[in-house]
Amino acid sequence: MSQSATIKKIVTWQEDIHIANDVLTGESTRRAWAGAVIQNMATGLDDMSDLTALGQELGEQLSERLLKLIDPSADQPLAYGKSAIVGAAGLLEHGAAVLHPKLGKPLRDRIGQGKSIIPSTVKQAGVGAFIDVPLHGADNEWDFSMLDSVTAMIPGAPLSDEIVVIVALAKGGRPSARIGIKE
Repeated sequence: MSQSATIKKIVTWQEDIHIANDVLTGESTRRAWAGAVIQNMATGLDDMSDLTALGQELGEQLSERLLKLIDPSADQPLAYGKSAIVGAAGLLEHGAAVLHPKLGKPLRDRIGQGKSIIPSTVKQAGVGAFIDVPLHGADNEWDFSMLDSVTAMIPGAPLSDEIVVIVALAKGGRPSARIGIKE
């Protein structure tokens, strides 16, 4: 484990949507996220290799939890995304160092998909902040029915010296999607 960043807490969340805006969705949508609160001891823009290494570890741990929540059938298209909220004492680059470039590989390996880039967001905020995690098709970012987002937050985090890292997966597409695959 990194000396400059340690995992303090892991939280998971899941929802199944059967009716959206009073319309039966047909195939239900399942969205889930797994998030970690990590201690950020990085300062400035110097060496962030410990944060990058922790990103790989988080990619493994969070994706394993997500697959249990999502429970996709074989070859079922999935949507994915990732985000980070950096506490006030950190920099946006600290969140980016966790998300890029190593968090995605273990996620792709575990889900067996991932031809598309993983959409992401990073912001700086305080305790109780929410973040919208963008989602798009893991193998086809042009499948408009998979474009969606999920809102995430971890109570009590991030403290000023913490980073909240969120990885999200979805199956079933956007609830009641009327716009499908781009031609």
